[in-house]
Amino acid sequence: MANIQQVAKQAGVSVATVSRVLNGQSTVTLKTRIKVEDAIKKLNYEPSMLGRNLRNSESRILLILIPTIFNPFYLEVIKGIESIAISQNYNILLCETDSNPERENIYFDLVRKKMADGIISMDPAVNADKLTKLAEKHPIIQCSEYSVDSGIPYVTIDNEEASYRAVKHLIKIGHEKIALINSDEKYLYARERKMGYQKALEEHHLPLNKDYIFHTEQLGFDYGQQTMKKILNLKDRPTAVFAVSDLLAIGALKEINSNGLHVPKDIAVVGFDKIDFSNMTNPTLTTIAQPMYKMGKIAAKMLINKIKGEEVESMILNHELVIRESTLG
Repeated sequence: MANIQQVAKQAGVSVATVSRVLNGQSTVTLKTRIKVEDAIKKLNYEPSMLGRNLRNSESRILLILIPTIFNPFYLEVIKGIESIAISQNYNILLCETDSNPERENIYFDLVRKKMADGIISMDPAVNADKLTKLAEKHPIIQCSEYSVDSGIPYVTIDNEEASYRAVKHLIKIGHEKIALINSDEKYLYARERKMGYQKALEEHHLPLNKDYIFHTEQLGFDYGQQTMKKILNLKDRPTAVFAVSDLLAIGALKEINSNGLHVPKDIAVVGFDKIDFSNMTNPTLTTIAQPMYKMGKIAAKMLINKIKGEEVESMILNHELVIRESTLG
């Protein structure tokens, strides 16, 4: 394999000139650039990206922090991030934290040691103080979940408004007893989605029944199923369920069907996210559509701009209520 010295000799120029051509610098004349490019082609020279990145003090790697790879919500966002990263000659490194502080510290160190250029954090359990401190010297963007007072730019949706619309839809079609399957309220999105639930009930003068509010440790199918068992055992059973994740809602659907009940005749169900599986259930799931792919693209653009030293503004994207069979009579 040819090296840069052989390219320089073939083109009759210095190694520094070849380097300037490879880095796209405008100080090289067109005639010289053509000679160098011809030499590169003739010798089939491939520059070392690692060496080039080290010289430029960059890794061309973006870290994506997620709590788990099993939630399809994250996969769609990642696809959006990847589409922009590849187009801008960046690679992505997927970092599953499993909400583990030790793993988190390993990933933070990659940025501190310049083995990665920046972070897109989608982990709701991330240590906000550590992330904020890291953001003082390194490019960080928050995607979906964010810390209100951190000063770190974010891209998300209005979670309170989205859940308000979901519950309002259930009320409009005649439901007054509506259960909430929520995750841990230490997470901002969980608190905001509960606020939307409460707002819809209050607006329609419906009581807030604490027996109808449930919390899960994680956003998994099994957790939705187990919570639905508890709901079905209530003496004064609700006629509708709003779950803060499609995975929870799909688990709830499974349990309702297993008990010989009909959705939505006996119990209506609404989810949140509009993952692909939500259109494959029986019945199909009414849900809040998050623009996951778009969210990922914007997060990647924001991070790359931040790496370049540009000012970045936080963004709140639109959502949509997608009405399907699980709330249609």
